[in-house]
Amino acid sequence: MSNQRYLSGTALKLFTFTLLTGTFTMSISQSALSTAYPTLMAYFDLSATTVQWLTTGFMLVMCVMMPISPWLLNNIPFKRLYMGILSLFTIGTLLIVFANQFGWVLFGRALEAIAVGVLFPSFQTVLLTITAENQRGQIMGLAGLVMGSALACGPIISGIILNYFSWRGLFIAFILIILTVLATANFTISDIMPAKPYHLDGLSVLCTTGLIGLLYVISSANHPTINPIGLWGIGLVSCLALGYFVYRQLTQTTPLLNLHILGYLNYDIAVGLTAISYISLIVTTVIYPLYFQAQLKLTPLLSGLALVPAAVVLSLLNPLAGRLADKIGFKPTLLVGLTMISIGWLALIGFYQWLSLPLMILCACFIEGGNAFVMMPAVTLGANSLPDQVLADGTAVTTTIRQIAGALGVTLATLLLSLAGYQVVFVSLLGLTLIGLGLATQLHPK
Repeated sequence: MSNQRYLSGTALKLFTFTLLTGTFTMSISQSALSTAYPTLMAYFDLSATTVQWLTTGFMLVMCVMMPISPWLLNNIPFKRLYMGILSLFTIGTLLIVFANQFGWVLFGRALEAIAVGVLFPSFQTVLLTITAENQRGQIMGLAGLVMGSALACGPIISGIILNYFSWRGLFIAFILIILTVLATANFTISDIMPAKPYHLDGLSVLCTTGLIGLLYVISSANHPTINPIGLWGIGLVSCLALGYFVYRQLTQTTPLLNLHILGYLNYDIAVGLTAISYISLIVTTVIYPLYFQAQLKLTPLLSGLALVPAAVVLSLLNPLAGRLADKIGFKPTLLVGLTMISIGWLALIGFYQWLSLPLMILCACFIEGGNAFVMMPAVTLGANSLPDQVLADGTAVTTTIRQIAGALGVTLATLLLSLAGYQVVFVSLLGLTLIGLGLATQLHPK
């Protein structure tokens, strides 16, 4: 039975608005620092590879928390959970505002990431639970609008704020918005998820920290002062921890992350496509501001504003993509999106020697616009491929794998950028997108 019976039409709209407003603000925080990298590098006297851990580390902590979200949804009333998420994010952001050392900024970002890591799969599970299957394309199109647009708008908002205030002003803005959402949530958020208490597998949670070790090894591979033997040791331990994590999920009766659902028809491909799409989007929001400031000599404000057209295209196309998926099917919609992303990366490669601001903006429009036709349609396809009783597991697996892919993408893109330059990064992302096109052709009609 649908959980909508607990809410009236107006209450449901207010519930959804409050949920998505908090999600939008937290999603902005994920990418907003990319424009601020040069400012933070100068303030703390650090390299780009160190400062980028404010984004990569954020994503890794999110990855560790995402598998726990089904347990939290089943064991904690949703209103209490949502307000706790908002409160933790506020505490982390306050730490950053008052931080005078980079370590404290990292710690504050970790607290923010814990909150976001729980929220992202949880809000998708809630929306999918209260929406009929034939309307999920539209509602997830709205969710995609919130998440994708926020991710794309992060560097833009950051650039505008940095033009008038210090980098701390960016986090003060987050605090003001989240406190407003927190006050509203007390009246608009309801406990609509049924409680299904079960034991939390702490050992599995511990094993997920292997992700942090593995990404640290990759990001440090080119660092001259790192002991290679120690790095290999960390990599080996991390791989063993992740291997045991997978084994444990496949053998436990109540796993932390139900990996058996990857066997459902179309679900595995859908998860892969969301990951590929997300890599393109998150790397674009990181690489583009760096290129604008380092190669085109733009200010942080202009480098942020230069991403406005792509963000607008993404915002306009997300709801259209949801309706299109409901009307013509998921496979054609996904193929359109992946083709658009491929055109964007191909143009960047082909015209690399003549790259100018207008051409870069046009390519970004293709890449981010294509994401509108891939990310949330693939999430919805994956959800529709699963029975309702494993829906929470499905969104947790999807968002976890997507964030791992995004963190890995940012780390590898930053490493490739330092070793070989921008063109190699563009070629790598085109190759990844072409793999996505191949996967999409293998989808089975339902």
